[in-house]
Amino acid sequence: MALHLSHKDADMTEGSIWRHLIQFSIPTGIGLLFQQLYNVVDTLVVGNFVSKQAQAAVGSTGSIINTVVGFCAGLATGASVIISQRYGAHDDEGLSKAVHTTITVTFILSLIATVIGLLIIRPMLSFMQTPADVWDDAKMYLTIYFSGIIGILFYNMGGGILRAVGDSRRPLLFLVFSALVNTVLDLLFVLGFGMKVDGVAWATVISQILSACLILYTLSKEQAAYGLRLKKLRIERQSMVNILRIGLPSSIQSAITAFSNVFVQSYINAFGSACMAGYSIYGKLDAFVLIPVQSIAIASTTMAGQNWGAKNVKRAREGVRDAILLSLICTIALAIVAFLGARPLLGLFSPDAEVVDYGVRFIYIVTPFYLAVCFNQIYAGALRGIGDATAPTVIMVASFVVFRQIYLAVTKALRLGFISVALAYPMGWILCSALLAIRYRKSALVRSSSR
Repeated sequence: MALHLSHKDADMTEGSIWRHLIQFSIPTGIGLLFQQLYNVVDTLVVGNFVSKQAQAAVGSTGSIINTVVGFCAGLATGASVIISQRYGAHDDEGLSKAVHTTITVTFILSLIATVIGLLIIRPMLSFMQTPADVWDDAKMYLTIYFSGIIGILFYNMGGGILRAVGDSRRPLLFLVFSALVNTVLDLLFVLGFGMKVDGVAWATVISQILSACLILYTLSKEQAAYGLRLKKLRIERQSMVNILRIGLPSSIQSAITAFSNVFVQSYINAFGSACMAGYSIYGKLDAFVLIPVQSIAIASTTMAGQNWGAKNVKRAREGVRDAILLSLICTIALAIVAFLGARPLLGLFSPDAEVVDYGVRFIYIVTPFYLAVCFNQIYAGALRGIGDATAPTVIMVASFVVFRQIYLAVTKALRLGFISVALAYPMGWILCSALLAIRYRKSALVRSSSR
């Protein structure tokens, strides 16, 4: 049975590669932009209307949250690859089974993630050597966030399903709505009701749950093969095996990488709450600079997956080449803006001069190395798109976890100070890009002229 495309789908197996990459990446990038607004608005509100300790608390919890969310997001990656391949192969039955298996697994994961998240709060904050003046706020934020983590997990999974079939528009619209709700609730809870860190936490949770509801409603109304039907919700063995084969390595890599950032955060925490807050606001600008390459990487995964499923290896390979070029152009432009405008941009987040000074120092040190990210993200996305998930996982864990921790331990032993800690991320990016470039050139995508 042939798959009938709706106007919302994008069949990347034909037409201009550049057009597909740009059309897919723009709404995805805008979506990532609004996703960043969750933390940006939280940071702006607590930084300007609460305290730098509250700002440090909200900013320093990201690595803990991402350890749990990252593991689940890895499985979402596996699911989206399988769905995009079955979509490209016009396998309606297999597509439907993969979608319903994904949604069923997401519900189970949500329950597990809630319990685990609540249990790890105290030990993780202790492990990060969280300062006493930040501890209570960080604990409160994490408790509320993990209590409502079901929202972000269902949005990520449901959005991944839609993007796998080329629909990046509707996930964007729902995310824009959710980010706007988060902004309004942040201001209402903090300025209107006098709440503090608990206010921004509840605003985030409520907004994410609303976005999840919109995604699930949309899938339930979809008439195509990837539409959600309650009576079909079950775990289909082969779909689950395929999702785990691709997604589990990515899950492990995401969780381990995020957990390794807990180590990095502990080094940052040693410099005090001002440095913690400065690192937090630097991270917001850093995230904005990397939005284009992340959205293009997602597009390249879908491009590679659909064309691999359609047995068009040459086109998949051309998609990788064009994605790298496009990501380099976008990243260079934004890196220049970040470098030249670092102080006024970071000044929006905090009136504290010491906090801004730390943030500016991070930007000046890291910005020249952003180009390395383009290569590791695009290569990793393409390899996952053709089902080779293990190699990117091993390489990223080796570069972002093992190498980075060894690097930090050595610099600490040598007492090299702030600059060496700030360079921990760029050094890992460079190593990862080199190793993934080697792997990509040895992959079936390059070696095969046809399948």
